[in-house]
This record gives sequence, structure tokens and C-alpha cells, in this order.
Amino acid sequence: MSFQTYSGPASNFPAKSTWKDFDTLFNINKPTMLQTGDSGQDVGRIYNAIVDAAKIGVEERVILCIIMQESRGNVGVNGPTNQDGKVTGGLMQAVESPGFPGQYNLSQVCLDLSPFILPLVFSPPLPSLRPSPFLYSPQKTPSEYFTCKHSTVRLPVIIRIQAQISSMVQAGTNHYKGDLKQLDDADTASTIYRALRLYNSGSINESNLSDGKGATPSYVSDIANRLQGRTNG
Repeated sequence: MSFQTYSGPASNFPAKSTWKDFDTLFNINKPTMLQTGDSGQDVGRIYNAIVDAAKIGVEERVILCIIMQESRGNVGVNGPTNQDGKVTGGLMQAVESPGFPGQYNLSQVCLDLSPFILPLVFSPPLPSLRPSPFLYSPQKTPSEYFTCKHSTVRLPVIIRIQAQISSMVQAGTNHYKGDLKQLDDADTASTIYRALRLYNSGSINESNLSDGKGATPSYVSDIANRLQGRTNG
């Protein structure tokens, strides 16, 4: 379905009642993500990362549509330079976001055990050995996930946990949340669209959200289309 063009103030853009629900949107966009080189696990972990990041008060479907607009869900996307000369990276192409150019099959959790002597016995098993994707919870410390012992001597284990996919989604979501807070932080279509203009260009022409001010003019319009379930444009 072709994209429609929206312009003018936020009131000219589609109402939230026209948006698809998150699971429908995710399923619509899964084929596009897989075409980028993402593995099935990468796609599943993007879903988990969105659900987790949304807890700060950003709609899951808005996070997803920013991801699709910025990177098509490509976990190995390159990071370009924005109009301010700053390198942006990751799934949401956010300033100071980590990125993993050209890399796929990324982990939800990476473990760096290089300082320790093997063999080590872990209880419970390492996340990579679990049949389902492991969702890192920032509310838990590493010690709550693992205990480690070498023979009968317990080692002081510090495990560096780096949630690669989650880190990209969280960085972009944090940035967008900051844009919402510059306005009234309301969960309304008007505030969401205006914050999208801020996310892309750093400022708003309130009379025309398709004034890109040097960034992508159609950015808000494109995401409005994506929120309605359209995938090309």
C-alpha cells in the first residue's frame, strides 16, 4: 500500500484510532526486517527490546515505527552523520547509541568471562543455552542470575552484561522520550507527531510538521503511514 502524504499542523495527521496495534504492526514488518540480513532471533529480540524500552512511557508501536523508518529493523545498520555532524547509530539512528555495523545474530545478553579460569560451573545455565531468548532485566544484578564455582572454591564473579539489541532500542527510546518531555509528554497523537519532528530535525515548525528544517521533510508523514500499517514509501 502506497504512502499518503500528510503536512500542516499535527491536527492534519491521522488520529490514533487509525493506528494498528503493536503486534499487528510487528508482524507486518517482520518480513522487511528479515530481508535486511537479520536472523529470526534478531527479530525476536527486537520485539523484546521494544517491550522493555516502552516501560519508560513511550508507545511500543511508535518505537517500532521509528525503528522501521530509521533502519528497516536492520540490527547491523551503519551509522551515518546527522546534520549537526554527529554520528548516529543503531536501530533508531540515535546520537550516542551503540551500533554494530555489518553484524547479525546479535545477543540479547553478552557475557565477558575472559578474566576467569575455566572450566566454570554455572547455575542456572548460561542464557545462550536456553531455548528461548533471554531478556535482560536492569532491575536484577548479575549475581541474581548466576552463581559460579571452580571445584570447591567459590570465585568472586563479575559478569559484564551488554544487551546489544536492547541497548540500541533503549538509547533511541530515551532520546525520543526527551523530545516528548520538551513538549507536554502526553500520550496524544499531537504530541507524538510533534515529538517525531523533534527527533528527526531538532526543532518544529508547528504550522507544518513536514518542514524538515534540513532533515527529512516527510519523516512525520512516513511514520504516520507506518502506524497505520503501511510498509513502503
